[in-house]
Formats: sequence, structure tokens, C-alpha cells
Amino acid sequence: MLDALQQVVSFEGLGDLIPIARQSLLAGLLLGVIAGVVGPMIHARDLAFAVHGTSELSFAGAACALFLGYNVVAGGLVGSLLAAAVFGLMGVRAKERNSVIGIILPFGLGLGVLFLALYRGRSSNKFGLLAGQIVAVDNAQLLALVAVAVVVLAIMLPIWRPLFFASVDEQVAVARGVPVRALSFVFMVVLGLAVAMTVQLVGALLVMALLITPSAAAARVTARPAMLTLLSVVFGVLAMMAGIVLSLAPGLPISPYVTTVSFLVYLVCRGIGGVRSRRGWSQRPAPAA
Repeated sequence: MLDALQQVVSFEGLGDLIPIARQSLLAGLLLGVIAGVVGPMIHARDLAFAVHGTSELSFAGAACALFLGYNVVAGGLVGSLLAAAVFGLMGVRAKERNSVIGIILPFGLGLGVLFLALYRGRSSNKFGLLAGQIVAVDNAQLLALVAVAVVVLAIMLPIWRPLFFASVDEQVAVARGVPVRALSFVFMVVLGLAVAMTVQLVGALLVMALLITPSAAAARVTARPAMLTLLSVVFGVLAMMAGIVLSLAPGLPISPYVTTVSFLVYLVCRGIGGVRSRRGWSQRPAPAA
């Protein structure tokens, strides 16, 4: 038991391994930034379930491409964008959207499992789609991630303010002439891109640890939109970079480390938020008799 624990937290030879993992660290940095920018909108628009559903169809597309011998990244992107388009078109309201996701999610997961069962190649490729393989990032994956990061930032920067406005108060946004439905569809496409790359590098099972937890943690310590996004980026990058570094020496999958760091950050922020809330309550003036 002790030996197993020492292996999980081993730092032996870490200094020699970090230079070898430069591409992985760069990929982790980019993925953390993407997750940090997209995450607050997921939180504001109550799209956590949509992230899960999109990841399952991205997983199905990647598994299909793996089985047929095509590019896995491209397959994941196709599946993810297809899910994003369906969710964006068929459900604007949360209740309608969630029912559609609940129908499509098990279908995508079932297809993915089927294609993995039919695939006769290396078992590590199967495991990578489920639990991630960022330590083995190749040039094609890194270039795809760079391209997705540029596209995501190029889309999000001009629509960030009206999108956040529409996310917080949809009815008022409609009254002000904000194209809520169009913005919703565009953001779902952005979400599809982010999920597709996250699935490739972190795995389909643990997507929400990166796309949901950092922004949820940031929301515990600030309500200002700009600070929320900044902290979400910081927490996402921290989870990715720390997860990669911690996983190098023991040679274990990155996913448990990313999820653990992300969860610890959330616990700390939740504690800080709780303390601030209690102090604010205790400092309120007593009601008049």
C-alpha cells in the first residue's frame, strides 16, 4: 500500500522529464486557457449537462475514426460539432435542451463503446480516449489545439459582453435587441470545439473537471464577470500544468492528477467563499426592533 502511494506521488527524475514534455506542457497551457474562457459561460448558461452530452458524441466520433483508421482528432471534432449543433438548434430553454441531451448522451456513449470494442489496435489508444493521453501529444494534436484556441478566442472576444448579458437575463437581452438565439448557437459551436480538444487530451470521462470545476471555483470567490473569467483561466491552467508535472515521474495517466488538483482548488475557493459569506452576514446591521 505504501509502495503504491509512493509511486503515485513520485518525483524521481522529474527534472529530466520536464524538458521532454514541453509539447505536453504547451498543450496543457492552451487547454487551460480555452477552458478558462469558455467555462464561465457554461456556468452562467447552466450547460454542465450539455458539456457531458457533447463529450460523449465527441468520444463516439473519435472512436469511430480510430476504428476506421482515420484521424482521431478530426473524428472527435465532427462528433462534438454535430452534438453542439443539435443542442443549439433543438433546445434554447434549459428544460428542452436537457431532455434532448438526455436522449442523445447514452446513444453517443453506446456508439463509442461499440467502436472501441470493434477496434483491434493498441489498448492504450482505447484507454486514451476515455482517460486522456496529454503526455503523448504529437505535432498534429498540438497544431490542432493551437488552431482551436485561436478560433475560440477570435469568436469569444467580440461576443463576450452580449453573450454574458443574454446568459444572465435572457428576457431583458431579447427586449434590448440582443440576438439571443444566434448567440446561443454560436456559443454551442465554440463549446463543441473546446470539448473536442479536451476529450482528445484529458479523456471523455473527465472533461467536466476542466471545463466546469475551474469556473465553479472562481464563482465561489468573485461575482464580477471579468475577474471570474481571469480566475477561471488561472485555475484551468494550474490544474493542467500541475496535473502534467505530477503525472510525469510515476508515468500514470494525467487525468487523476488534473481532477484532483482541480477539486482541491474548488475546495479552497469554496472555503474562502464560505468565510467571506459568514463575515458579511455577521457584519450586517441588526434589524430595527
